[in-house]
Formats: sequence, C-alpha cells, structure tokens
Amino acid sequence: MAFQPKDNTEWDMQADVVVVGFGAAGAATAITAHDLGARVLILEKAPKGQEGGNTRVAAQGYLNTSSPEKAAAYLTALCGPYTVPESMIRVWADEMGKNNEWVENIGGDPQEHQHPPIGVEYPELPGSDSVHKFHHGDTLGYSHTWMMFDRAVKDRDIQILYDTPGVELVQDGVSKEILGVQAERDGISINVEASRAVVLTCGGFENNQDMIRNYLPGVPYCYTSGTPYNEGDGIRMAMAVGADLWHMNNYAGPSMALKAPEFRTTFSMLPLHFGSELPGGMIVVGPDATRFTDEKLKTSHGKVEQNGQWDPLRTPCPMFMIFDHALFSAGPLYDKESRSGWNRIVDQYEWSDDNVVELDKGWITKAENILSLARSLNLESTNLIDTVSRWNGIC
Repeated sequence: MAFQPKDNTEWDMQADVVVVGFGAAGAATAITAHDLGARVLILEKAPKGQEGGNTRVAAQGYLNTSSPEKAAAYLTALCGPYTVPESMIRVWADEMGKNNEWVENIGGDPQEHQHPPIGVEYPELPGSDSVHKFHHGDTLGYSHTWMMFDRAVKDRDIQILYDTPGVELVQDGVSKEILGVQAERDGISINVEASRAVVLTCGGFENNQDMIRNYLPGVPYCYTSGTPYNEGDGIRMAMAVGADLWHMNNYAGPSMALKAPEFRTTFSMLPLHFGSELPGGMIVVGPDATRFTDEKLKTSHGKVEQNGQWDPLRTPCPMFMIFDHALFSAGPLYDKESRSGWNRIVDQYEWSDDNVVELDKGWITKAENILSLARSLNLESTNLIDTVSRWNGIC
C-alpha cells in the first residue's frame, strides 16, 4: 500500500474509474461506468492477445434465472451450512434474472443451451428449475461470449493498457480514501488517479502456489486450465488497505488433468471425461500407487456428494494416469475438440493424433510391464502391480 497526501501525489494518468483486470467482470464494470458518463481506464496484466482472464477460455455460458424468489432459494441451498447474508443473496437473485436484458443492451444475442432440468448442476435443490444457461451467438464456446464483451468495450473507445498489472492501491494517509492505483508498465512504476473509484476485477489466486497452500485445505499445489495471469494480485492489494476475506477455501475444482512442464496451464485428458467410452483400460493412482477414486465419477465443478454433504474430490498429489497400449493407440488422449481451456484457445497446442509426439516429449512414460513403469515413475512397484492386477480382475 502506498500512503500519499491527497494534494501532493504526482499522477501519471487519470480517469474517473480505474478498472484493474479485463475479463468479464472488468468489461462489465467498464461498460457500465462508461455508459453512466464516467471516463474509464482499464489496466490489464496480460499482454495484448492474452487478455480476457478466465472468461476468454471458459465454456462461454452464463446464467439467467427466471424467478428471483426461486433463485434466492437455490443459492441459499447451494451455500448449505456456509451461510451468506440474506441481503447479498437477494441482490444476486434479483440481478441474475437481468443478464439477458443487459447482454442484449450491449449488442449480444442470448441463446439458451440448457433448459431445466437439463444441465442444472444441482437439480435436487429447491429453486433449481429457475436456472437457465445461455451464451452469446449461434455457437457455444470458442470465446464467443468473451468477444462480445471485448467488442462492447472497444466500441466505446475505453482505454486499455495491456501488460500493466496493478501493484498496490494508493491511499490517503489521513482519510484512508483510495486515491488511485500504482501499476507497473514497461518496468516503470506509474501512479494512476481514480477520481471516483478503483474497481478490482483481477481474478483469483489459482496461479499463486503460496496462496493455494494457505487457503485450499489438502491441496499442496494445483494448476489451472484457465488464464495463467490470476495470481491473487487484487486480493493482496485489498488486504493491504485493510479488507477482510471470506470464502477463500472454496474453488471451482479440483479436476484431474495433465500438466506439462513446457506449458503454464493444463491439458484436459479425454479418458478422464465423464461418460467417455474408449478402448483399453485406464486407472489413476496417487503417490502410493493405489487408486483413490472412481476415475469416471461425475463431479459438480470438482465437488462430490459424500455422507450427505458436498466436498471437493479427493486428489492426492502427484497423481498418475496409468493406461494400456490399446488406449494409447485409440487416438489422441487430449480432447482436441474442446471449446474451452487456455491451451486450446490461446496457446492452441496441436496434440498429435497418435500421441507419439507427446511420448517423445516425455509427457507420457512408456514401459514394457508394470514393474518397469513403476520404477520409471518412482512409484512403489508392489502397490502398482497389486492395484493393476485387482483392477484387471474386477474388469
């Protein structure tokens, strides 16, 4: 945090509203502030071409609810014992039903792709029949909804500074008023004045391993399938000026995927998809070389119901997907038809059709038998042999 006397600060740039982060939240903030007459400046951490946060590489769907009362009941049930103030739930429920109208007003074309009960993640909860899933345009995925946001911002000539991460909030030393934000651009620190507001829309902490260890129980490390630029910057800046935190232990996950050393984000493995049927056999084992879950267990954004409550899928680290030659030879292990994910949408890695390139890269380890494979992976060989033998016997 930078304490500054209000009248003595030297500002390099100025706007009414400074938005830190250019994903959907940042775009919506900038559009709304602009349309209400404010001069808006967006500071985006990523270089141009990699902006958009998780919104850019998500599946491109959003919710529009049909009843505020039912939506409130649904969110209340979703929270379970982790209560949220009623006023917060009501705001969410009231505004969630206005998304389509807002999307249309900025030039979007809302199209429903899942109508209750199809696609509702928790259909057993009260109010679930009010949840409708939409996207912009004729096609779901491939950044289409994000492109709508991006176009709406560009059409308004809102200034965007790429490769310019926010570093700390500038606060008046006496009144504690937030005066602006200190950012870094081309290796130089700049002060950006916000005469009306600084809005932090710079994502979570999924690429900050220290924060992951501190806030996510039982997760020593993990990697995202989304933007690699979310490192908890906004959380850190807000804490520095006295903000409290809540719900830091909740996240959309976990899921099982491949993390290759050369790439910052993960690859979605087709054999792990719920409902996929492929030749050959596959199991996933933990560091003790034993199975820890049903590999095809359907999760709800990483959550599974156990003993009457929803908990994160248990994912010991590291984990290994063990499979036979029949599966290896059946086609690409990576989901090349995916409509989302950083490696698919932004980095656009082309996985080989026969998996041989990835084998040669060392992403896949090959062995003639289970004993040799265990030794190559530094796994306990007796456990792995017994685990595979038991699996084969059951199958």
